[in-house]
Amino acid sequence: MADRPPQDRVAADRARPDAGSAVPCDQSSALLASAVAGAVLGAAGLAWWLLSVAERRRLAARQQRNLALSRLQGGADPHDEPLLRSPASSQSVGEATAHDKALHDKVHELNQAIEAVRRQLEQLQPQG
Repeated sequence: MADRPPQDRVAADRARPDAGSAVPCDQSSALLASAVAGAVLGAAGLAWWLLSVAERRRLAARQQRNLALSRLQGGADPHDEPLLRSPASSQSVGEATAHDKALHDKVHELNQAIEAVRRQLEQLQPQG
């Protein structure tokens, strides 16, 4: 630049971006990039947390449902508390035995009816 005339040096200095004016632009773009990255990371963290809470609730509901089903089927764990019955709904040993016998008889009747229908279906099938 020493071999150029002074007018050319001034023109070259004006064409070059000023270092002082580039710094605020770089700082604002860096601040914007940091804000966007923070928002993205925050949203991802919130989504992960919400999904983990939903998963825990789903698993707890499944465990409760399985526990209720096992109790209904009579396969409750020996470690579980026995279901408390109100005095009005408690049955004597004789009533429970009579109820079990009636239930057993009903199941036996249904099995016989199923067997009769099966035999009828076998008779209807064409002999090949």
